Amino acid sequence: MRLTTKGRFAVTAMLDLAMHSPHGAVKLNAISERQQISLSYLEQLFSKLRRASLVESIRGPGGGYILAASADQINIAQIIAAAEDSLDATQCSSKANCYNGTPCLTHQLWEDLNHTINDYLSGITLQSVLNQREDNRIINFQSKP
Repeated sequence: MRLTTKGRFAVTAMLDLAMHSPHGAVKLNAISERQQISLSYLEQLFSKLRRASLVESIRGPGGGYILAASADQINIAQIIAAAEDSLDATQCSSKANCYNGTPCLTHQLWEDLNHTINDYLSGITLQSVLNQREDNRIINFQSKP
């Protein structure tokens, strides 16, 4: 299974965008600075995110990117699917031709894992991650002496 830097950075960038886009379009260089992700890498990621209709680009002065839907309507699985070619635990890209054209002994195990991961990530929205982050900040603040 490969969850690469692309997927991780795409989720991080989308969370940053969700946090800052209520104030208007967000420039990629601002995300780059805040998240320490190279600008050229972000440009590539946002091209994929735009093609997947997860973000919209705003041109002109004050331009940048905004979410294409509200943060509670975009889930983590959608972001990873847009950024990664695939998130697949099988060695055959789910084609079931692992061993001389037939499924290997563990093919169904890895297929089930793929479905479990996708179901899990589909149930987590950008908003739920932001809410969890805020809840943790409140708890950490309250527990400090």
